[in-house]
Amino acid sequence: MLRIGICDDLADARLVLRSLLERILENRRIQGQFFEFSSGETLLRWYDHHIGELDLIFLDMELHELDGMETARRLRAADAGLQMVFVTGYADHVFDGYSVGALGYLMKPPKQEQLEAVLDRAQGALVRELDRAYICRNGDTYYRVPISNILYFASDRRQVQCVTEGRTYTFYGKLDAVAEEIGAAFVRVHQRYLVRAGAVDRMESGEVILRNGERLPVSRSCQRSALLALAQAELEG
Repeated sequence: MLRIGICDDLADARLVLRSLLERILENRRIQGQFFEFSSGETLLRWYDHHIGELDLIFLDMELHELDGMETARRLRAADAGLQMVFVTGYADHVFDGYSVGALGYLMKPPKQEQLEAVLDRAQGALVRELDRAYICRNGDTYYRVPISNILYFASDRRQVQCVTEGRTYTFYGKLDAVAEEIGAAFVRVHQRYLVRAGAVDRMESGEVILRNGERLPVSRSCQRSALLALAQAELEG
């Protein structure tokens, strides 16, 4: 599944680009999910509530009011792993995108071979990004959550919550499986809690205190191993 956003104030331009992308993905036997936006403001409002739900966004540079570059800057601040491609009718914009880590530029109207190359780069970048993100699923929705944004995981029966500063992602699973998947950057402090070591400020009186002030219990069975793991993380940090 490749989740693609298209932001352009012209409906015809969105239709042309989407049709080309659908054809390419069909030939590659890749399922695609598309989201269309007619302005940078609309895209940013939507993304505030759907961070991690796009893999790739095609941004028109000449958007009205909030232009493509400013939209890209705000998207990058919210999501370091989002892949972005600018679409423009003017060649003089071509070098502007390096500051936001754009994958590249497409001149209007886009050509199929150029889109093929962009999708190759996007898929390669997303594979590399997997080492820096946790992927969880709720129904048909996949979330790509940067590991550095995660505070902790909490389990409640068959559900797991992935807690970040701005949002909580809930999915079905087991905390033991999450611990195996996510690696040594996270410390088990309780049967119900798996905490990112870098999010912990200190450990005292049977609790860990996170840097945001939140407190989580540390069980007796986890105290020694949690203390050692947190001390090791502090030394390595």
